[in-house]
Amino acid sequence: MLYYALLFLVVAIIAGVLGFTGIAGASASIAQILFFVFLALMVVSLLMRASRRT
Repeated sequence: MLYYALLFLVVAIIAGVLGFTGIAGASASIAQILFFVFLALMVVSLLMRASRRT
């Protein structure tokens, strides 16, 4: 039983090192894209509001 516990621990460590780094990079890229989409929509919203007032 201890053998299988250690085997699963090693598999979990390897999956964490290999898997989560890719996920972290992908999520950072997605966050950056969403941030720039938010900024673009905010600028469009401000321009639309400014054009309605005049």
